[in-house]
Amino acid sequence: QDGLKRSLGDFRRQLAWVERLDVTLGPVPAAADAASHGPGEGHNASHKDAVDPENDFQREMSFYRQAQAAVLEALPRLHKLKVPTRRPDDYFAEMAKSDQQMQKIRQKLKSKQEAMEKSEKAKQLRALRKYGKKVQTEILQKRQKEKKSMLNAVKKYQKGLSDKLDFLDEGQTSSQGNKKGSGSQRIKKGPNAKRRYKNQKFGFGGKKKGSKWNTKESFNDVSSFQAKVAHNKGPRKGGKKALNKRPGKRARQKMKSRAR
Repeated sequence: QDGLKRSLGDFRRQLAWVERLDVTLGPVPAAADAASHGPGEGHNASHKDAVDPENDFQREMSFYRQAQAAVLEALPRLHKLKVPTRRPDDYFAEMAKSDQQMQKIRQKLKSKQEAMEKSEKAKQLRALRKYGKKVQTEILQKRQKEKKSMLNAVKKYQKGLSDKLDFLDEGQTSSQGNKKGSGSQRIKKGPNAKRRYKNQKFGFGGKKKGSKWNTKESFNDVSSFQAKVAHNKGPRKGGKKALNKRPGKRARQKMKSRAR
């Protein structure tokens, strides 16, 4: 340690600051830090947030704020020493990489981002298809279950084990729910399913069986009877009498024997 101090004393030159122009400061505080500190503390305040060296943005911002702090410290001292300063109209710094290389990097990053977006969209589509298939399977299973329960109820009713027809109303309401949705209620027109079933089975009222039987009045009413038409003796369309053209049994047997 003593040797290091002697070596430091050998090459150190006791020169004025205007000859050295060295400024060693920490980064200038951020807006929030500057507001929290007093006006006299300035950039001597400690830098609270540790900079992550792996984070490019934080690292570059730390360099920028440190340079800004140095400028804010050095300019007033130069003006105090009456050293003229001016800001150049333009300042070009040589980059470590050429523009062509930066364009390639930009294109690569852009293609990588597009590939990630496509992959994410494909994942979302697969998830939506899987969910839609699941919902469709559940709906089909529900329909099969309802159909099975309705068939069982119909069988019970046909066998006389049950006298309730509530399953018809349930089937109608479920079909209406599938068409119009659970939120909207469909307006019913005409009789319900129970009434239609009874109408189909028992009729619409009044006597049905034996309605075409003769009565005493219809039996005695012979005003519309025509003997010629009844006994096939009336004239036909061609002007000839409508006679029975069918041959007798023996004549038909002879005709069959001749055909053989």
